[in-house]
Amino acid sequence: MSKIKTVCVYCGSGAGTNPRFIESARALGKTLAENGIRLVYGGGAVGMMGAVATAALDHGGKVTGIIPSFLTARENALKRVQEMIVTPDMHERKRLMFEHSDAFVALPGGIGTLEELVEQLTWQQLGRHSKPVLLANIDGFWEPLLALVAHMRATQFIRANLSVDILKAERVEDILPRLEAAAASAPEGTTAMPAEISRRL
Repeated sequence: MSKIKTVCVYCGSGAGTNPRFIESARALGKTLAENGIRLVYGGGAVGMMGAVATAALDHGGKVTGIIPSFLTARENALKRVQEMIVTPDMHERKRLMFEHSDAFVALPGGIGTLEELVEQLTWQQLGRHSKPVLLANIDGFWEPLLALVAHMRATQFIRANLSVDILKAERVEDILPRLEAAAASAPEGTTAMPAEISRRL
């Protein structure tokens, strides 16, 4: 795979209870901007979403927001972004986030963040793409999910021939190197989902 040019960040529309969550979102936005990597995210100006996008913009980065029309007011669509795509529904939003991105990072978030993350892991497990998917495990936020995945392996619902390749980083500064290493090792031609399949998702 060629060098990562765009990273999709899944994260909460709230700030959470731990100040390190917002700090990590700002640090990731800054890191992406300083490395010339476009941020693709959910389009909102609030919570973790607003923090990562604002930091990227404040440091000269490029940002694409993708938001369904019914959330533009609720999540206060960020007007500063260079590109804002408004979709008719969540399905179209997720499809476009996939198509616009070379890799995926899940910062702390809620049910929506979890759902987007798990969908990418599912598509990857089923061989529909090999784009890197990474958990930003800030202060151990994703440990319960990792424990559940380990339990699924132990009970053989995740079988050896259908492995789940979850990258993990406890520190923001480790995120980009791990994504780039994973992308470099992906076989050529395996990162993209065929268009006729992605349209049906």
